[in-house]
Amino acid sequence: MTEKTGVIYILTNPSFPEYVKIGYADDIDKRLQQLNRSECIPFAFRVYATYEVNSRLSDLKIHSIIDKLNPNLRSIENFNGKQRIREFYAMSPEDAYSILEAIAEIHGCKDKLSYGTISDAQRQAEETAQEIEEEHKERLSPFAFSKCQIRPGEYVAWNDDPEMQFKVLDDKTVDYKGKPFTLSGLAALLQGKNSSAGVAGPRYFTYNGECLNELRHRLEG
Repeated sequence: MTEKTGVIYILTNPSFPEYVKIGYADDIDKRLQQLNRSECIPFAFRVYATYEVNSRLSDLKIHSIIDKLNPNLRSIENFNGKQRIREFYAMSPEDAYSILEAIAEIHGCKDKLSYGTISDAQRQAEETAQEIEEEHKERLSPFAFSKCQIRPGEYVAWNDDPEMQFKVLDDKTVDYKGKPFTLSGLAALLQGKNSSAGVAGPRYFTYNGECLNELRHRLEG
């Protein structure tokens, strides 16, 4: 009897380029059809890479490895009193692929790992999404607490642990252990990163339960 196989997949989506989705599917084409039925996402998911496996829930082992390496990468939030844990990770598809590649090499199964193919239409959609993102960034001026109607002396919280509160010192910085930090600098520090380059600090903090990035967009929009 032939053992049934499935795949661990890495999916990308131009709608949120800073995230990848890592999961398992018996049939990757059917999984894509399910995900892309939603009308709430501007662009469709596409396969960046797959790794053929012969057991279900193999993706959970990958999740466990990533969570242990850096628990702040996974998309986790509290919504309506419940914790939502998703298969989305704040990492590049290249980094996600390198994890699968290392596992494949350890098991001598690198031939089971393959890149997905992107159609011309999908490539054009990615270019369009990137142009929209760049235009949006250009319209946004640098972050300031005053743009979120937050005054010095008030507190913002860390997304992954609302109990971690940080006092706002001025329009740009918060206090952490007696020292001033920008949100990007503090987010990088709390995630164990050596540099704040590429870290969008306001995405990692909340004010009265609302993400600072979303709060700013709402007030500026």
